[in-house]
Amino acid sequence: MTLPAQIAPSAAPKKVTVATLASFKARNRRATFVTAYDYPTAVFADRAGVDMLLVGDSAAMTVLGYPNTLGVSMEEMLIFARAVCRGAKRAFVVGDMPFLSYQPSDEDAVRNAGAFLVAGCDAVKCEGGARVASRVRAITDAGIAVMGHLGLTPQSQAQLGGYRVQGKTLAAVQRLTDDALALQEAGAFAVLLEAVPAEAAAYVRERVELLVYGIGAGPHVDGQLVISHDILGSFVGEIRPRFVRRYADLDLEVERAFRAYADDVRAGRFPAAEHLYPIEPAHEAEIRAARTPVVLRSAATKDLRAVE
Repeated sequence: MTLPAQIAPSAAPKKVTVATLASFKARNRRATFVTAYDYPTAVFADRAGVDMLLVGDSAAMTVLGYPNTLGVSMEEMLIFARAVCRGAKRAFVVGDMPFLSYQPSDEDAVRNAGAFLVAGCDAVKCEGGARVASRVRAITDAGIAVMGHLGLTPQSQAQLGGYRVQGKTLAAVQRLTDDALALQEAGAFAVLLEAVPAEAAAYVRERVELLVYGIGAGPHVDGQLVISHDILGSFVGEIRPRFVRRYADLDLEVERAFRAYADDVRAGRFPAAEHLYPIEPAHEAEIRAARTPVVLRSAATKDLRAVE
């Protein structure tokens, strides 16, 4: 008698690593990169085949309602990071080091970067070029992969004069390149360019060995980062970056669902019969009968008080 062959379990998705990302660049394949701050978003992005997830300090604005990224703490970022890492089985997860988590000292930088790895992240990201190169070196010397962040760096937006496009002249692009080279020398594996013209991003990419990703930096980079709330249409605020394309309008859908729910509750349409737990008719009748005297006593008491 022939026994049926066992059905092999589906193979787990192969984890994206730094080596995987380097192979993408070698094959001219653009990496897909989105922000995630919670378990469901990480699961959905992972299912969709997104290559990289950034647990961004943008959570300060998208999730916590701060006016900028400066208010989010390491403790809050680690909560987001743990949630995302529970959901990401394939994607490469980058933890975004918040303001003052790495600037004060190498010791702070290494300790806080290490906390992201303990939370499950594959790498960390920090803003700045030559001026934070020593921090990047300390982190990489501790065995932690680092992604740099140049161009519009929100943690330094006061120095930059607000959210402004960077690298608009050849001299400015050369400074960006010098900063990228400083990060490369310090051991970073990648750099994110934010809000720079496409030609400027191409100039930098052609002069470094780093993986170069962009958010509002045009097509001549190794992959594209977007804020998930921007492409899903669920960001609550006035910021509408030029480089964002909406792929959904979740704000309208969520508002519509809440309004429909509230209307149904007020009109008595929810909960309906199909939402109730079933019970044996005899038990239901028994419970109903037991309720009646309580209702009558309550009504009688109310009448007596009225008479008094």
